[in-house]
Amino acid sequence: MDLKNHFLIAMPNQSGSYFGNTITYLCEHNEEGAMGLMINRPMELSVSDLMEQTGFSGSSALADAPVLEGGPVSPEQGFVMHSDDGGFSASKDIGQGLRLTTSREVLAAIAKDRGPYHYLIALGYAGWGPQQLERELADNAWLTCPANNEILFDVPFEDRIDAAARLLGFDFRLMSGQMGDA
Repeated sequence: MDLKNHFLIAMPNQSGSYFGNTITYLCEHNEEGAMGLMINRPMELSVSDLMEQTGFSGSSALADAPVLEGGPVSPEQGFVMHSDDGGFSASKDIGQGLRLTTSREVLAAIAKDRGPYHYLIALGYAGWGPQQLERELADNAWLTCPANNEILFDVPFEDRIDAAARLLGFDFRLMSGQMGDA
């Protein structure tokens, strides 16, 4: 099972945990584990504030865009997930027309309004060791569905879980926190 380029939707039974009420984009999933970025938890920190803190003078268009809390691992590390435009050599192709980088090259381009058309900036990431995610899936901790770039970049943060659930054909708000196995 390869869940790269899929969304992980935290099931209601995770309410109260770190991942409660989150949707995570899986950037990598293989026999060594998985890595992803939560895409619906905006921080108080804005992109323009981050640019200022990292020494880039940002454009006024950045003023309100929030930085996302990407996950609990390495929360001091910044990640930029962006559309595959702009020819950024330090960015890794993660599929679906998306790239991922920790390079300041993309931040500098964004600050000068020469960055990728679509991007998310996150601090930290979500990580799973070998077979850890598979065990969590077997324990009904997550729903999965193929990722959708419209949800990643265009849907408001607070609506992303519901939008992804609609891809699966149901209303997530009607899900019960009580789960079982059939």
